[in-house]
Amino acid sequence: MKTREERVFQAVSHVIMIFASAVCVIPFLLLIISSFTDNNTIVANGYSFFPEKWGLEAYRYLLQRSDQILRAYGITVLVTAVGTVGNLLLTTMLAYPLSRTDLPGRKALSFLVFFTMLFNGGLVPTYLLYTTYLGVKNSLAGLIVPLLLLNAYWVMIMRTFFQNSIPKAVIESAQIDGASEMRIFCQIILPMGKPIIATVCLFAGIAYWNDWYNGMIYVTESNLFSIQQLLNRMLSDIQFLQSNSSMAGAADYISKIPGTTVRMAIAVVGILPILVVYPFMQNNFVKGIAIGAVKG
Repeated sequence: MKTREERVFQAVSHVIMIFASAVCVIPFLLLIISSFTDNNTIVANGYSFFPEKWGLEAYRYLLQRSDQILRAYGITVLVTAVGTVGNLLLTTMLAYPLSRTDLPGRKALSFLVFFTMLFNGGLVPTYLLYTTYLGVKNSLAGLIVPLLLLNAYWVMIMRTFFQNSIPKAVIESAQIDGASEMRIFCQIILPMGKPIIATVCLFAGIAYWNDWYNGMIYVTESNLFSIQQLLNRMLSDIQFLQSNSSMAGAADYISKIPGTTVRMAIAVVGILPILVVYPFMQNNFVKGIAIGAVKG
């Protein structure tokens, strides 16, 4: 039987969590509704959950460029899949040794990983390295390699998970039975580390899916644009036309573009796959964050 204080605490906690959830969900709901609202209605009345007039002009505008969008989606899916798998492989293979107290030079390696969270080489040296020596300019490698070289935060939370969640006795038992380090890693560490692996997988996947910055720097050929870079380019073109409406022939073309609602539709097209995938990884994501964040 719960005490009165426990019931009050539980009720207050529920109210707070409902409010926090609403703060997160309502903007997405407004975004989706606005993308299906008539452009002139938004311009005249502003954003509303109950628009006076609905419209599909924004999505018709995007459908006119469906070939480009589908190609960009394909490139993004490929880059996200390859990059996420590669990133997970590198992250787990670095995090697991750092979790072992018997690793020679463990403290020095951990410091080097942590150091990269504080400082980086800067844009110009990084650009010269990737384009001059690695040759990633105008290739899919330009979308994969810059994010492939690990993320110190992901390494740290995965290392902490391995330290706190995998008993040392399990590893010692495997060593006594004659298991090699690679067999221990593949048959014991990876299966027991599914929650944190799913968490880092989600982090890396979102990073690759939402990445437009590397594409802007390393990719200039339109047939290699990712979905985020293509949508960003479309948005920039619309803004350019609207700011130069006095150009000959531009006014008539601009009048046919649903400038406000198309921005909402572009955002929906960009985030929809993430919203679809996240619920299937939510349980492992929450567990991995909770355990990986305990202790440093």
